[in-house]
Amino acid sequence: MFRHMETVKLGKSNLELTRLGLGTAALGGLYTSVNNEDAANVVAAAVNAGINYFDTAPLYGHGLSEVRLGRALRESGKKFIISTKVGRVLNPADKAQPSWLFADADPRIEATFDWSPNGVRRSLLESLERLGLDRVDIVHMHDADDHLDEAIHTTFPVLADLRAQGIINAIGIGLNLCKPSIKIMNETDLDFALIAGRFTLLDQEAQEELFPLAIKKNVSMLVGGTLNSGVLASPSPGAKFNYLTADDQIIEKVRKIRDFLDVRGIPLLAAAIQFPLRHRAVSTIIAGPRNEAEMNSIIKNFNLVIPEEVWSDLEKAGLLAPIKH
Repeated sequence: MFRHMETVKLGKSNLELTRLGLGTAALGGLYTSVNNEDAANVVAAAVNAGINYFDTAPLYGHGLSEVRLGRALRESGKKFIISTKVGRVLNPADKAQPSWLFADADPRIEATFDWSPNGVRRSLLESLERLGLDRVDIVHMHDADDHLDEAIHTTFPVLADLRAQGIINAIGIGLNLCKPSIKIMNETDLDFALIAGRFTLLDQEAQEELFPLAIKKNVSMLVGGTLNSGVLASPSPGAKFNYLTADDQIIEKVRKIRDFLDVRGIPLLAAAIQFPLRHRAVSTIIAGPRNEAEMNSIIKNFNLVIPEEVWSDLEKAGLLAPIKH
């Protein structure tokens, strides 16, 4: 069995996710537009390769990602595990305005934070409508960094009730920052946590406090943003780093890592998408390709064998922090 098809049990739930999952922000037009055919082909390529986990959110393309993902998964006829997110609802915009982040988002719709019980239930019901499904397996609390009290004391109890009723299987968080993730994990009963961009070749902050806490509380870690918004795929001027344009210092560091790996015959992409699995807290990597060729490339590089000495050499060269278990 190829590595990307291996499954791992998710925290305290009964779900088994493949080691590689498909994130679908790109299918909502993250940064650049994606057409319907490419979106469908990405999902089909993932399904046909044996990937069983798919993550989406209302924010992604203001619902478009959910529509595209749901359509493709229904047409596949395969079994799958799907997660979506709550914390925002989609409303008609007072004034049509293009999204700064999602090229394919309808400018007449805006995503508004709403952590209330009614907002959470509405968000989930509308997600199900867009997906064309009667249930989802996993629900994340999305981007709660500046809404911690609401997420912990208002939103989580609603999700816990849905989990107790068997309406959803598992509860998690989907955040970009470690400190808010740690607070929520300490004060709620999560099954998993998705952290984006904080355990990569460029940033290993998550292993300092977040990962040890997750191990202690039996919370499975999902890692997204392994390319730090793109710079770890192509370190060239204009590349994105954590959603913004990468500065020269970041690009130069990535180039040093790339050149170091090139000498050893290891593609930068392979190292970037495999790196998080070096920590025992990490269960699944979530990748976000925008076309079939990118999906197939990610799968190929995810399965490439990287000798352990390559990682230790990177550490000795001062290009990568040592793993802390």
